[in-house]
Amino acid sequence: MDPWRVGRYAGGSKAAAVRGEGFRRFPGRGGRQVTTADRTVRLTVAQALVQFLAAQYTERDGVRHRLVDSCWGIFGHGNVAGIGQALVENGQGPGAPLPYHQGRNEQAMVHAAVGFARQHNRLSAQAVTTSIGPGATNLVTGAALATVNRLPVLLLPGDIFASRAPDPVLQQLESPYAGDVSVNDTLRPVSRYFDRVTRPEALIPAALQAMRVLSDPAETGAVTLALPQDVQAEAYDWPEEFLAERVWRVGRPVPEADAVAEAAEAVRAARRPLLIAGGGVHHSEAEDALRAFADATGVPVASTQAGKGSLRHDHPADVGGIGHTGTAVADELARTADLVIGVGTRYTDFTTASSTLFEDPGVRFLNLNITSFDAHKLGARSLVADARAGLEALTDALAGHHVGRAYEAEYAEGRARWERVVDAAYAVPDEKAVPSQTQVLGALDSVVDDTDIVINAAGSLPGDLHKLWRARSPRQYHLEYGYSCMGYEIPAAIGVRMAAPGRPVWALVGDGTYLMLPTELVTAVQEGININMILLQNHGYASIGGLSEQTGAERFGTAYRYRAPDGTYTGDPLPVDLAANAASLGMDVLRARTYAELREALETARASSRPTCVYVETDTSSEVAAPGAQAWWDVVVAETSDREAAREAREEYERQAARRRRHV
Repeated sequence: MDPWRVGRYAGGSKAAAVRGEGFRRFPGRGGRQVTTADRTVRLTVAQALVQFLAAQYTERDGVRHRLVDSCWGIFGHGNVAGIGQALVENGQGPGAPLPYHQGRNEQAMVHAAVGFARQHNRLSAQAVTTSIGPGATNLVTGAALATVNRLPVLLLPGDIFASRAPDPVLQQLESPYAGDVSVNDTLRPVSRYFDRVTRPEALIPAALQAMRVLSDPAETGAVTLALPQDVQAEAYDWPEEFLAERVWRVGRPVPEADAVAEAAEAVRAARRPLLIAGGGVHHSEAEDALRAFADATGVPVASTQAGKGSLRHDHPADVGGIGHTGTAVADELARTADLVIGVGTRYTDFTTASSTLFEDPGVRFLNLNITSFDAHKLGARSLVADARAGLEALTDALAGHHVGRAYEAEYAEGRARWERVVDAAYAVPDEKAVPSQTQVLGALDSVVDDTDIVINAAGSLPGDLHKLWRARSPRQYHLEYGYSCMGYEIPAAIGVRMAAPGRPVWALVGDGTYLMLPTELVTAVQEGININMILLQNHGYASIGGLSEQTGAERFGTAYRYRAPDGTYTGDPLPVDLAANAASLGMDVLRARTYAELREALETARASSRPTCVYVETDTSSEVAAPGAQAWWDVVVAETSDREAAREAREEYERQAARRRRHV
């Protein structure tokens, strides 16, 4: 073989490689040794990108993970001849360098990828490829969800022709003021990194930047590489060095020694400290460090939706969820806390009860977060560091310190009182009766063990789960509440099951959420991914129905019912059979009419090797219900109205809003 035919074969067969086909020929170089940087491979942009992605890894604590594990895709004219062709050439199935998964809805594919990334503690992600037009714009909701939750996903939408040879193309949005704008620009504000690859060689810096952001816990979120369809299919001589294996090290930044000393001094001076565990505890795998901190200091630990499970529910320091959907004990501790220690939390309005929760006049904040942006919120003293490294340093600095025994006894008593509230919400006076929503959770609680994973995102269930669920292991509780996106649960369950194939996964879905995005049930059936779905039929938007009553809207537009003679939706419930719909999509369906049947169905589903739906119509009039909100949430009410309900709601709103304060 000609000694200057170097590189890796880009076509297929070994025989062709021996013939020298598919290689770049170099001129003589006066005897200079050829290095990896000199060698090139001729590939299309899409082929090069697929090979590049297959060779990317993250490494943390000496453990290596695929950075981009696989690729979801729905194909159209904007990506079928580029990324689609490259994936075919790459090989198909689990053994392929970059495995491909077929989806049914672009938004759902992103949700599945987000669930996968969260289960992998942000160390491994998935890519999503779409065509141009509606395929690309369907990514926007999923991208926003990923970025809000600081979770990595790589988006590869097709784009209009860079050459502008055919112009406009099918599905192109023409902009009179800018010729370089396409619908993909809608992804800019919801992406942590965005680039449009208009020339083949531009892929190299764009792809490297994309991997940098995906693998950086302080920067991560949705990453978009918009790929014009003509550029995807264009060939280029790629440096082998670009396609070689690359490891992105995910470090554990440690806090500054002076900052740790100041933080320890603040904790020692506090009479009533409270720690709030956010999602960053899980992402950093800092659960053991948090438990060691709580054991050593006795500081009580409340949790956000993303942080729940940071401590096991029966740990003496765990006081449950905090904020609007929190427990009575956690919220009372928050009202009287003189020091709030936030670890890996963004402090959303649900956590702070819209800035009304932390009432002590002298309350101060100490935030440990890997991002400076979040660490400085609420005028806090900040520790910008990895959650595990920061907790370990703070625990060492507090050696010998423990909160007062009276304070410890106080929150222990509060924990015990709340456990009785949970028991009452789960209680079943009659196993032959139709169960309430909280009794459904109680039935599931009695069936699962430490290995199960429970997924939810929207409706009334997040509040019930945050208050009542007894999290047994760090990743059992999977609530997407940063974006609270209806339709997340089913595709996320698929992504989680892909990431944790040995663990039972439950998607808790209300009827409103189910009707938003049931399409990926077909994917679960096709791929043999045995997720379990609990489908709750409560005939409408239960959560917003309750909220509308509090704001003077009187359940307007929230019931799934026929129109009554007066034009309102107050007639009979719609004769919709969602169980039959799930069965038509290939799911095994178990109908439960009573609590006893529900418990049996849950046990059957858990033991099944097929995707299974447990369908139950809940008793919305049951006296066995979840406890009410333990803290306020700011949803504005009309300042003037002719309706008495709205006027009363406004009076209550003004009373609560007067308690709001700014922490600076």
